[in-house]
This record gives sequence, C-alpha cells and structure tokens, in this order.
Amino acid sequence: MLDLNPLFDFSRTHCVALCSFLVPFNLLTTLTTLVFLGLQQPPRQVQRSAGLAIAGSAIMVLHVLTWFIIHVVMIQTFVLLSLAVCCLSLNTWAIAHPASLRHLIQRLAIAAQQLVSTAKANRANV
Repeated sequence: MLDLNPLFDFSRTHCVALCSFLVPFNLLTTLTTLVFLGLQQPPRQVQRSAGLAIAGSAIMVLHVLTWFIIHVVMIQTFVLLSLAVCCLSLNTWAIAHPASLRHLIQRLAIAAQQLVSTAKANRANV
C-alpha cells in the first residue's frame, strides 16, 4: 500500500515555503487566465493558463487537507482553502464556459470605466 505520510510531513514541515510560493502563483495564474479571456486570446492559450492555475489550486487544496488530517483548524487554513477554491472555480469556469465568463469580465470592465469617468467628472466639478 502507498504510504503518504512522508509526503504529508513534507507538506507540513515546509508550509511557509509552499504557501509563499502557492499563494502568488494561484493569484497570478488566475489573473492571467482572466486577462487572456478578456482580451479574447485563442482558446488554447486560455486553457493552458487555466490548466496551470487549476494544478496550483489543487496542490494548495491538498496542502490544506494535510493540516485538516491532523486536526489543525485555524483561520489561515480556511483562508488558504477559500483562495484555492475561488481560483479553482474561476479557472474551471474559464475552461467549461468561456463565453459567459468573458461576458462578465467585459461588463465589469465597462462598469469600472464608467465609475472612473464619473469620479473624474465629480472631481473636476469640485
């Protein structure tokens, strides 16, 4: 039978190093996927970026689960798990239904542009 205890011990021993790599990696790869989708890059490029981000998110979920196995339940574990699940969800959405996510990104960009132009107009009037 496969003994995963050494792998779990490695994960817990090097927690700070793993998290200091995985958190920015997940954020940057998910952002890259969303930017590629918003800029209407080829589907293959979006899928590659999303696949890489999904792999990083899955590793983070597994890392957090190693802490849950030994009953370490702290706010940090829930924050990391929430981040991983959000990144995993967005990237899965980008692969499964890119048109609806692209539409949402475009609507958010338009709303942000309107908000900035309104703020500039209000600042000019003051």
